Order: sequence, then structure tokens, then C-alpha cells
Amino acid sequence: MSPPNKELTGHKLLLLVPWEPPAGYVDGLRARFPGLEVVHENWDTWSQPTLPPHLTEEDWSTVTVLLTGPKFPTREAAPRLQLVQLQSAGANFILDNPLFKDTNIAFCTANGVHGPQIAEWIVCTFLAYQHRIPYFLGLQRAHRIGADSSTRSGILGYGSIGRQVARVATALGMEVYAYTNRPRPTPESRRDDSYVLPGLGDPEGKLPSRWFSGTAPEELAAFLDSGLDLLVLAVPLTPLTRGLISGPQFELLARGRRTYVANIGRGPVIDTDALITALNTDAIRGAALDVTDPEPLPSDHPLWDAKNIIITPHVSGNSTSYNHRLLAILNINLERLSEGKDFMNRVSRKRGY
Repeated sequence: MSPPNKELTGHKLLLLVPWEPPAGYVDGLRARFPGLEVVHENWDTWSQPTLPPHLTEEDWSTVTVLLTGPKFPTREAAPRLQLVQLQSAGANFILDNPLFKDTNIAFCTANGVHGPQIAEWIVCTFLAYQHRIPYFLGLQRAHRIGADSSTRSGILGYGSIGRQVARVATALGMEVYAYTNRPRPTPESRRDDSYVLPGLGDPEGKLPSRWFSGTAPEELAAFLDSGLDLLVLAVPLTPLTRGLISGPQFELLARGRRTYVANIGRGPVIDTDALITALNTDAIRGAALDVTDPEPLPSDHPLWDAKNIIITPHVSGNSTSYNHRLLAILNINLERLSEGKDFMNRVSRKRGY
């Protein structure tokens, strides 16, 4: 943490995003922080293979705060860089980058931006399956008429997305079980201090009726074997979560109520071959995937034709409010930088998220 600098004198913010900041946003920053230089470069770091080639060494040498996607300067090119605000909630693409691994630069995610829309996607796909909407749409296209309780939702990864899912699921009458890798035995330990829209989510961690935790296989097994109707995978991709749900885990899910699985985290959290087997043998009721492994999914991949599956192209987090929420997190972190405080949504170099 740096000493307080209320006006952010000597700081330079580079907004490296493929959209224009809202009207008045940059002027508002300059009014709040008179010493802050603000530069906007309209550049899509997700689709472009490099950083903007027209930015010179002199341009980068004075940048202290950077809003970006998955492209970064070297430490040598940006020696004064202190804070990198990511556009995404996931941080798996920075874990092996030297700018993250070999420095103390703060990297902060957009965690909290996605909760409302992803919760809607999860509930939408689950209810579509519950009410057999894909089946009836198929009958509709064929011009045919077909004949035709309370549920328990288990949320693996109880961060900002999981907490908003819990809020919506509870409103629909579902019981919620939560799972985190670290124990949360006290009310204070169950709090979440990441970004949340007012009135949404579960910042105090009060909604789950049971809370599971741990990293050992038997601890995860106890959660998966707890009679879940819906399993929501909302964990980041780290070495610990890669392949977390595979054959043995699907066997556990098959022992209870035959779970429906929704994955909105990262595709490699699930073993794809094991998922296909679980779907086609009715070990699970179905699956809704907004992320896959591989991604994008090749047109001839067998996952497309697995039973009872809904696949969308990594769009559950899309929202017309996305950029406004992202800039709200950036504003909070600029405020904390000016006060010499630690940042919101800072990625832990130990945990990888």
C-alpha cells in the first residue's frame, strides 16, 4: 500500500477498453482527482493480438493505473505501474504472467459485475429443463403435441456470483447449500467484501442452510452427496479446480436426486468426457454450460449431441450495465489508492483468485 495521495498527483490512468467511457466519466475523475492524468485508448485486448502499437515507450513509462483485458505491458515498459484493474472476474490468464508473478503490482478483478445476469441465466436454464421447454420447442417445430416440490441448490464457489444465485434461488423457494475451499465457521468469516450492487447478493453469508468447505476429496464428496437438485459451478480456474468435477464426482451426484449441473465458471473445471458419459447414461439429469472445454467448442464435438444439454457461447455475464459496474469498481480502487488503502477484488498470489 502506498501513502495517501488525495488528489492522485503524479498518477496516470490508462483506460485500455474497446468502448467509450460514459459521458462525463473522465471529467468526473479529473474533478475528484485533480492530479490524475486520464488517457483512453479504444482497443480490444481480447481480440487484438498485441497492445496498441502506437503507444510509445514514453506513453507506458508514466502509467500507474491500467484498466485492461488479457494483454499487459512488461515491467520494464511500465516501471511505475501500481494497479491493474481487469475487465473480467476470472484471473486465470494472469497467473503465469511475469507482471503478476514477479512483482507486487495489485491486480484486481471485476468480481461482482456479473452476479445479477448470471444468476438469471442459471435459473432460466434450470427452469427450462424443469419445465421441459427444450422438449416442447422440439415438438412445436415438428407441429406435434406431446404428453407430458421444493428443490435444493448447491453452489460450489460462494463468491459474488454464487451469492446472487443463492438470493434468486431462495426467492424461488429453493434450499441453498454453499461450498468454499476455506472454512467459514463464524458470521464474520462468512462475509464477502467484494463489489456488490446494493440490495443484491448475500454479503453477510446468511442464506445457505448448510455450509461445506475444504480442499480434500472427501470434503467435496460430502457436499456432492448431500442430495442436490441443482449444482452450480462458480469457481475460478486454478490448479486446484482444473478437472474438479470428473467421473467419481458424477457418480456421487447420481446417488442422490440425479443432479442438474450448471457451469458458468470455466470449462476445464469439468472433465468433458466424464460429463458426456454422465449425461448419456442418465447419471445426472442434465447440464447447462456457458463455458466448455475446449472453448470454443468444435462443431463436430460429441458434447453438442449429449442428452439433456443446453450450451451457450460464454454469454451469461453479458449485460448493458457491465461497463458501468466495471467503472464503479475502478472508482472504488482509485479512491482506495488515494487513501493508501488496500484494493477491492485484489487477486491473491497464493490462491490465484
